[in-house]
Amino acid sequence: MRSPSEPHRAASSLELLFDLVFVVAVSFASVSLHHNLQEGHVFLGVVHYLMAFFAIWWAWMNFTWFGTSFDTDDWLYRIATVVQMGGALTFAAGVSGISNVDHPDFTLGVTGYIIMRLAMAFQWFRAAHDEPRTRKTTLRYGFGILVVQCFWLLLYVLPDDLKLPAFLVGIVLEISVPIFAEAAGTTSWHLHHMTERYGLFTLIVLGESILASTNAVVEVGTSTEHLADLVLLAASSLVIIVCFWWIYFAFPQHGLLTSIRTALGWGYGHYAIFASAAALSAGIEISLNVESGDLHLSHVAAAATLAVPCAVYLFFVWFLVLRRQSSGRVNVVVPLLAVLVALASFAPFSLQVVAVLMVLAVVVVVAGRDRSFRALQDHGTWA
Repeated sequence: MRSPSEPHRAASSLELLFDLVFVVAVSFASVSLHHNLQEGHVFLGVVHYLMAFFAIWWAWMNFTWFGTSFDTDDWLYRIATVVQMGGALTFAAGVSGISNVDHPDFTLGVTGYIIMRLAMAFQWFRAAHDEPRTRKTTLRYGFGILVVQCFWLLLYVLPDDLKLPAFLVGIVLEISVPIFAEAAGTTSWHLHHMTERYGLFTLIVLGESILASTNAVVEVGTSTEHLADLVLLAASSLVIIVCFWWIYFAFPQHGLLTSIRTALGWGYGHYAIFASAAALSAGIEISLNVESGDLHLSHVAAAATLAVPCAVYLFFVWFLVLRRQSSGRVNVVVPLLAVLVALASFAPFSLQVVAVLMVLAVVVVVAGRDRSFRALQDHGTWA
């Protein structure tokens, strides 16, 4: 077991390589969401996106929390990680089938997911063999993962109308495994390592939106009909992405993981942050479709594809990261701005309105942060 107080602990090159594989899966999920939204399948498109993104996020998160405790970086650990990467690529190839709202096909996606999870179970059993102090907990993890994978096999044989409810049950079972396992004794985690890993994944999902914003710039180079609108779209999108980054990294987060309860809340809650940040790219692409006229959505619905992910992101970053470290003024204004961002769906020039509101959120957060820093420096402490 790695020491939770190990100095200079940072993400390893293997972890960074592992993250690159998940770039592919996130990209496929975002592309599928954009396709469904473009075709007018808003509700089912969002539901299927959230399902696919859960599998991506859950596999990544489990590897990350295991690694912070038991990353031995020997040959067997590396081979098991490579198997997980292979499962992630297989799952990525099956994302389009999961996201097909007319005839969903879970075969390839579930196969890739089970590969990832079986390799993860092997890692937990290996930890149980080698580390007696946490054996009861690690065995619970290993057997819990195996039991849930048996449940996922049902998706191969269930009729289509039962697959969605079964998937939701599977999500509940997956989330319950760490709660069940950690009840037997908590594993250790390295605070700075964990917050760095989550920060890196945030940058990964923002990268998808950077790509979408770049597509607007590409359109500028090939079209003169909507030149001014495309330039404004690209610039506004970049402003929003930078605001996403600025707000998330405004405060250090390692001081928030004070117990298993707060760590689970922080870790699980990031699903909303990651999923909304990745969905932003689909909203930007929909804005491009508005300019080209290739869309089956109303003006308000099209605007909401970007405004709602921004609002969800802003609210959950405030709730998970900012709330416990900010002044009362910040804790009133930022949630209010999140509501206004969502309501911007009904405003003309919605994209630009969202960009302005996100900039205001950055100003409020940074001003509150500076006051907090000064106060903490006066007292000589920092949480």
